[in-house]
Amino acid sequence: MTQSKIEVTVGNVSFSGEGEQAWLAEQLDKVLKAAPNVVQTVAGNVDPLGEDRSPAGGDLKTTLASYIKEKGAERSQVHRFLVAADWLRCRGTSKLTTAAVSKALSEHHQKKLANPADCLNKNVSKGCCEKSDGGFYITPEGLKKLGH
Repeated sequence: MTQSKIEVTVGNVSFSGEGEQAWLAEQLDKVLKAAPNVVQTVAGNVDPLGEDRSPAGGDLKTTLASYIKEKGAERSQVHRFLVAADWLRCRGTSKLTTAAVSKALSEHHQKKLANPADCLNKNVSKGCCEKSDGGFYITPEGLKKLGH
């Protein structure tokens, strides 16, 4: 039988194979069917249990301004901090910091926070965030408050 080779790359995922054409076609079909889920998971929008973590039901094109408005965080700095952190988390930011949240708000022309560190501390005291390794993460209680 004739041996064939194939190499496919989708996002950060790659597949290469060598074998009979029929077998390779079957494997390629499997890879192509799984690719959207794998790419979404690798991009950080789906947790390992398969739950969608992206804002607005999966729309990665949601702007920070519209996400803040959607979550009703226009008035409270503490809530705006949490929502901006969640927006970053949904886009795959691996390490959340007060500086990253402040920078995102500034770069997207949103109201700045008077004291980002105080906003984090207030979210920690409410149980919405926990400090960890020079940064912080949003707790399950915080995610619940955000509607996840």
